Parts: sequence; C-alpha cells; structure tokens
Amino acid sequence: MPRKNRNLFRITRFLLLELPGLLKFLAKLRAGRPRLLIIKTDAIGDYILFRNFIELIAASEKFKGYQIDLLGNKLWEDIALKHDGKFLAGCIFVANPDDLYYSPIQIFKLSIKLFRKNYQTVLQPAFSRTFMNDGLAGFTAAKNIIGFEGDTERMDARHKSKTDKFYTQLLALPKDITFEFDRSKFFVEQVLERQVVLGQPFIDIGDKKRDGIIIFPGAGVSKRRWEAEKFLALIKLVLKQSEAQISIAGSANEAETANYLMERLPAGRVNNLTGKTPLTELIELIGNAALIISNETSAIHIAAAVKTPSICVLGGGHFGRFAPYPFSMEDSPVCAYEKMDCYNCNWNCIYEMEDTDPFPCIAAVTLEKVWADVQQYL
Repeated sequence: MPRKNRNLFRITRFLLLELPGLLKFLAKLRAGRPRLLIIKTDAIGDYILFRNFIELIAASEKFKGYQIDLLGNKLWEDIALKHDGKFLAGCIFVANPDDLYYSPIQIFKLSIKLFRKNYQTVLQPAFSRTFMNDGLAGFTAAKNIIGFEGDTERMDARHKSKTDKFYTQLLALPKDITFEFDRSKFFVEQVLERQVVLGQPFIDIGDKKRDGIIIFPGAGVSKRRWEAEKFLALIKLVLKQSEAQISIAGSANEAETANYLMERLPAGRVNNLTGKTPLTELIELIGNAALIISNETSAIHIAAAVKTPSICVLGGGHFGRFAPYPFSMEDSPVCAYEKMDCYNCNWNCIYEMEDTDPFPCIAAVTLEKVWADVQQYL
C-alpha cells in the first residue's frame, strides 16, 4: 500500500473510531424521531438474499409510522429503487465501500449527513461486519443500533473490540444457522420480536418465457472463476445437443473471458451480452431463461429468486453460507463441487498457486460433473 494511502487510512480510522463517541454525546441534546436506517453495503447476491425482509420491516407493527432509509451499495442501486423503493423513504448509495477507507473527507461528510437524519433505530444485519459499516452505524448516534456479534472475517479483532461498543444490542447467532438468508431471517425475527413467515428469497417479474440458456463465466473475484477452457468445452457440448439460443452475460469487467469464448465458438450460435445488460434488465433476462450456468455469483441468487433453473460451479470458501441452498428451499441452484478437507476456509486458501490460477476447489470441478448436471435440463 502506498504511503499516501496508509496516511489516508489512518485519518479515516481515527474518524471511524473517535467521531461516533462525540456524536453520541451531542445526540443527548435532541429528541429522537421515528426514523429507521438499514445498513447493507455488501455485494449484489447479499442484497438479493436480504431484500425481501425490507417489506416485512416496513409492514411491521413495531416500526409502524417510521421513515425507513437504506444505506446501500451503488452496485445494486437499480434493484433497490425498482423493486424495493416503495418501502423506503430515502436511500444513500456508496460506490465501492472499500474505497471509503481512503476517503476521509467523504467519510466526514457522510458522518454529518447520517447524524443529521436523527435516526431512532439502525439495523446492521450483516453477520460478517466490517469496520466501515460499524463506523457508519456509529455516526448515526441512534438510540438503538442493532447488529450481530459476528466474526472477524472482514475486520481486525482489535477494531471489532472497539466498534462493538457502538451497538446497543448485539445478537448471538445460533451455530446451526449457516445459510445467509436464514441468518437475515433470524436477525429480523429478533428485531421484530416475532416469527417471520418467509421461506426463501423471491423477485416477482410477472410471466416468464423460459427460453434460452445464459452462461455467466465470470466472477467478482477472478480466482473463484471456473477455467474459461472448461466453459468453452461445456458450451460446445451444449451446442451439439441443443438448439436453444445461448448467451454469454456478465459485467463489463468480464469482457476478456467473454471475448475468449466468442472467438472460439461458431459464429451466429452464441450471443455476447457481457457488459450490455443493466442490472434490472439482467433480472428480466434471467427470469425469462430456461437455464442459467454460472460460477458462484449474483446470477445464481437472482435465478433462485425468479425460479429459473440454474447450475452453479461452487468452491469451498463459504460452503453452505451462500450455496448450496438448504434442501427446504424450492428452485434452488444445482451445485457442482468437489468436496475437500479444507472447505469453509473463508477463501484463505492454504495451497500455493499462480496468481492467474483459480482456487484448487474451483479447478477440481470437472467438465464431466457439470455436463452431467446440464444434461438433466436439455
């Protein structure tokens, strides 16, 4: 890390640790208002697994009459505004929350903005809390700030021991609750003090065509991507056995992989939609497809939410937390994986590999295993 960045981080760290205490003192001079803030700044898939609870919170007796705001990630802003905007009074979206660690001026402005909102209650439902989210919660100086006791996967223990004090209530998660959706459900049940009747995530997009196969060969972290050569071989097998229209999709960051595939596939048989489909349109695209084949990305969670059959090439870093889905959930992704003793490593891989190589648990998934799953849908 460049020296300049280290210095910026030190300033931000000071603000995140020290400013909440000052704001808490100042908050004693004001009366609380019926305002609720939900902090959820993680990735698209995380939001898909949480978003249905916003409606339940808004409709609850406990927060009746409350103005509900969302502090979220700009990555999924379009989803929140289109599908959940009717439950929200206001939204604040931050682009790449990790960059905020090196933007003390932006952090200071955000702290003032959050403090002036005068929230009565703040909910921070992520089990793996971050230093940034804890600080943002602290900036509100709300009377009630609720989160999980959590772990130290995404935050140093030395920082967590200090930011724990920003919360008025920290919930202990039962050890038998591992799937991310179920963790959010437990959190909301504890906050609302009642049982929540919601079995799985869903997105209502109306009638569906169920036509075509969409392949997502990318992933947010390159080492979690199944090899492009295997995707190429898989697509060729599908082309031989099916007349279905095949499309390659993903973000603009995955254009290199998509171009590699397109250059080696028959002209006219495959569409390249990579980087060309806004997120809300992507949901419609997935909802109208007959099959999704993907790495463990947001596409898998979207497919489950719109009830589109999907096949997920799965590694072991968070095995059971985001996938596979519990057996009780319908329309769950079919996961192709090769179980290893080192599973649930939180992606702290114990093996040495080249920077360009996928994690061994990803590379261990064979073409034959994925093809066997695909054949069930052709």
